[in-house]
Amino acid sequence: MLFADVVAASAAVAATRSRTAKAGTIAEVLRQAGRGEVEPVTAWLSGEIRQGRLGVGWRTLSRTGGAPASTSSLTVAAVDQGLADLAATSGAGSAARRDAVLTALLSAATADERQFLVRLLAGELRQGALEGVVLDAVAAAADVPATSVRRAFMLSGRLPETAAAALAGGVEALDAVRLQVGRPVRPMLASPGSSLDAALADLGNDVTVEFKLDGARIQVHRDGDEVRVWTRTLREVTDGVPELVDRVRALPCSTAVLDGETLALDDDGRPRAFQDTMSRFGSGVGGEMVEEGVLLSPFFFDLLHVDGRDLLDEPLNVRLDALAELLAADEHAALRMPGVRSPRPEQAAEVLDDALTAGHEGVVVKALDAAYAAGRRGKAWQKVKPVHTLDLVVIGAEWGYGRRTGKLSNIHLGARDPDGGEPVMVGKTFKGMTDELLDWQTRTFPELARERPEWGLVLRPELVVEIALDGAQRSTRYPGGVALRFARVLRYRPDKSPAEANTLDAVRALLAGG
Repeated sequence: MLFADVVAASAAVAATRSRTAKAGTIAEVLRQAGRGEVEPVTAWLSGEIRQGRLGVGWRTLSRTGGAPASTSSLTVAAVDQGLADLAATSGAGSAARRDAVLTALLSAATADERQFLVRLLAGELRQGALEGVVLDAVAAAADVPATSVRRAFMLSGRLPETAAAALAGGVEALDAVRLQVGRPVRPMLASPGSSLDAALADLGNDVTVEFKLDGARIQVHRDGDEVRVWTRTLREVTDGVPELVDRVRALPCSTAVLDGETLALDDDGRPRAFQDTMSRFGSGVGGEMVEEGVLLSPFFFDLLHVDGRDLLDEPLNVRLDALAELLAADEHAALRMPGVRSPRPEQAAEVLDDALTAGHEGVVVKALDAAYAAGRRGKAWQKVKPVHTLDLVVIGAEWGYGRRTGKLSNIHLGARDPDGGEPVMVGKTFKGMTDELLDWQTRTFPELARERPEWGLVLRPELVVEIALDGAQRSTRYPGGVALRFARVLRYRPDKSPAEANTLDAVRALLAGG
């Protein structure tokens, strides 16, 4: 298959807002792809490189190339091999070898192909093909149920491999994908609940109400003495969290897959600042690195596998029984997320009060009859916080004035376009920023600059920030027709990607009466 066919499909996908049309275009390309071409084509049309980050920045890309080719000759296989060569380049002299590989690749590309490659390598290929659209396309191309494709993807965590399995082996190959200890699954997510009473009314009495911590999501796998830890984005952090490894290694089991949260606590048992927790994962966003000696405490709320028994498809009630049995010993009891099963309304309210009093965010209300829907944000889990919060994408920043002169201050906030386009601006804010955060923004934002107008910077949509707000209001000022009310910065979210930011629909849902 010619690389030009993929580039043309990407342009067609970007040119329409119709989800059905996007999926149809991608499905047609996948049908034409050969067995060895499905994986790279799927990755590229998802805006990703299957070899992972290649360490190629704008400076490198800007000095390579020369005149573009006049005719298309690059194949999918040739481009994929070039990217593999880049990924394998390391050690002494690697910069020169990387430049040589890039120059050869870009020199063989037409103008359109080169633009696609540069955007792909820079992480800026935004063509409106989100994971959900590509999954629909895979199902259509392979003529298999979308539910089978989604389940296989959530259990494997790898979209290109899922596509290859679907087109090569159909439903049988997809259904053969199972939970595998040592391979992380996409975590089940909670939807925002408007209030505790509303969540209880929606889910009924057969629920559990648990603390919602101001920490980091973790998934921990144990296989014998080997313990591995991943974040919610499936980034492995095992080497940085030895205390979590030790706690899980001490549990009375041979194999297990645990889902939970972790955070740093102070001497009084109250949560430390979120950046203290994230600094243990090598992030340090918005502040200084936490001092040595700060330990993370794990709190587990789900058990997906134990000693050869998969629990994903069991109702939560069964999974909680298994978790309680695993953590029954006194020395392990503190690892269980605080909460109450099948509470009366007054007991549920008490759990929320206890969580807030202890310095946590709120509670999560979960239906006890629900299976674990890996990777899905359904109504079976609903998180309740006393203040509205949204995870939005930072798409610009203005130079401050007065005391903030010389600092990048007022940030422009974008909600994720549910149709896969660029983030849609819904407001600005300079509130809630400490001096340390202003300094961090001023140091960091220029590296993400897409344009540099006189008033500040237009940023590549890569950073996610958590915003507290009082609600939303209709607005003709912003393209989405809605604006945030009294928005203020809570924290940056290095544990989340822009694809996990809240959508424009989530902002519109906060409109009064709607």
